[in-house]
Amino acid sequence: MNAPAQLVSATSPSMARRSAQPLPSPALLRQRLPLDEHLATRVARDREQIRAVLDGRDPRLLVVVGPCSLHDPRAALEFAERLEQLRPQLEDQLVLVMRTYVEKPRTTVGWKGLLYDPHLDGSGDMAAGLALSRQLMLEILALGLPIASELLQPLAAGYFDDLLGWAAIGARTSESQVHREMVSGLDLPVGFKNGTDGSLGIACDAMRSAEHPHRHFGLDDLGHPALLETRGNPDTHLVLRGGHGGPNHDPASVAAARQALQRQGIAARIMVDCSHANSGKDPLRQPEVLDSVLRQRLAGDHSLRGVMLESHLFDGCQPLGANLHYGVSVTDGCLGWESTARALRDAAERLRG
Repeated sequence: MNAPAQLVSATSPSMARRSAQPLPSPALLRQRLPLDEHLATRVARDREQIRAVLDGRDPRLLVVVGPCSLHDPRAALEFAERLEQLRPQLEDQLVLVMRTYVEKPRTTVGWKGLLYDPHLDGSGDMAAGLALSRQLMLEILALGLPIASELLQPLAAGYFDDLLGWAAIGARTSESQVHREMVSGLDLPVGFKNGTDGSLGIACDAMRSAEHPHRHFGLDDLGHPALLETRGNPDTHLVLRGGHGGPNHDPASVAAARQALQRQGIAARIMVDCSHANSGKDPLRQPEVLDSVLRQRLAGDHSLRGVMLESHLFDGCQPLGANLHYGVSVTDGCLGWESTARALRDAAERLRG
């Protein structure tokens, strides 16, 4: 008989291009940083409220607002406190959800987010990043706000998906079969963004795929390879973020998106990302995009169910470095708090009629 095959040593030349460091399983991190029963009930209620808005059963406007990415817990909590203080003044017209993005897609290289590099120094301490990210999300939840994030790395989703009221799949990953399978097993509303070129087909295909059950490779809560079976997610929707050709928040573009959804038998539930190509990558123009959405809603377009704003304590962005300015984004530029609060108050007032 042939001798049994031997496992390749981790130090063999064939493995020299990578190394491995153990991380806690999703189950272990959830045990260390648990979602208590009170907050779990809140998350379930938040999700149902967001579903009601997206389905049109609740006439309010969904607003996902907050920093492009979280990098400083103190500034993130200050933003959350301000947003929670503002919420009661607006909740008759707006459902506020805070962006708590801890992963950032990179076109080539760059800082990948709090989860990957919490010390902002390239050390890549992902064990600390997982714990810090979950702890920060729990603290923001405890203030009273629903939270949202982009799910970029499917293997990371299990560490946080129990906390989220809403999630996004980005323009670069909407085409990914792996992400569509992941969404099909999530019990929360998820928005798929249109492609970076502005096309809608990829996002429409993604919604149809995620609505169906799947069997796929993945990890169980203990971090073991597993065959996962999902039931399908009926709570997906389209997020318009513009494209290489320019914005797509104008009435003609929204009408084209609505018709594209209807042709494929997909519910016309549309959110407009006020940043990215829709603002010409100028964060200070986001209120203009919000104004466009409000005018269309007031004119009777009820397919527009939500908006997204990238906002921080202060305008703009800054490169990572030794002397960071407090409350300023280190990824995409953001609209400062004062302008954000003014835009949201104005939106609520206009929607009251």
